[in-house]
Amino acid sequence: MKTVLILGASSEVALALANQLAAKSCELILAARNSDRLAAVKSDLAIRFGINVTLAEFDALRPDTHKNFYESLEPKPDTAICVFGYLGDHTKAMVDWQESATIVMSNYVGAVSILNVIANDFENRKEGMIVGISSVAGERGRQSNYVYGSAKAGFTAYLSGLRNRLFKSGVRVITVKPGFMKTRMLAGMKTSAFLTAQPERAAALIIRAMQRKKDVVYVLPVWKWIMLIIRNIPEFTFKKLKL
Repeated sequence: MKTVLILGASSEVALALANQLAAKSCELILAARNSDRLAAVKSDLAIRFGINVTLAEFDALRPDTHKNFYESLEPKPDTAICVFGYLGDHTKAMVDWQESATIVMSNYVGAVSILNVIANDFENRKEGMIVGISSVAGERGRQSNYVYGSAKAGFTAYLSGLRNRLFKSGVRVITVKPGFMKTRMLAGMKTSAFLTAQPERAAALIIRAMQRKKDVVYVLPVWKWIMLIIRNIPEFTFKKLKL
């Protein structure tokens, strides 16, 4: 990793990743909406670690801008981490199409749009690494968040296909599946400390997976076994459960 592009750089996990990657002397491109909010972060990282940090304006909800956004980057990254996402209000999404659309655009359509552009560049260069932050919610639809879960299921399948396509070109694709993470996204939600990762720990585990050439990684290993159980509950039983 020499130059790392972080898409959705204003989130807690993204900022933790930026700090830990900067400590490894990676140059950073921090991309987010209203990227000027990250000016203090840019200065701090550049001063503390002596690296180049670039801010770039990026909006996941505007796929029409994604190609020009990427082409404007100089230098081009050799690693791209797609961190952005939106949990949304599921109760609202069931009756409000705009909320559903925002969830799907944020977690699937926007990610596919920008990663298609990046994947084509990496494939031509025959190098690079793409990291996509998906979710365990995509492993089985549940009544409490199936709009979000379905978008993440699609993103997980997309990353799997991208990994299959780019393998022969020497481009690595990593799927990260967090469970609960202590971020603004889960503000107000009560979660077990055993099942919830702090952003700094999540970032460290993601970077370790990148270094160890993993294909699919659960941020907390316990979620692998939890989801194994949930995936294997028979449908005639599963549909009766309140999950």
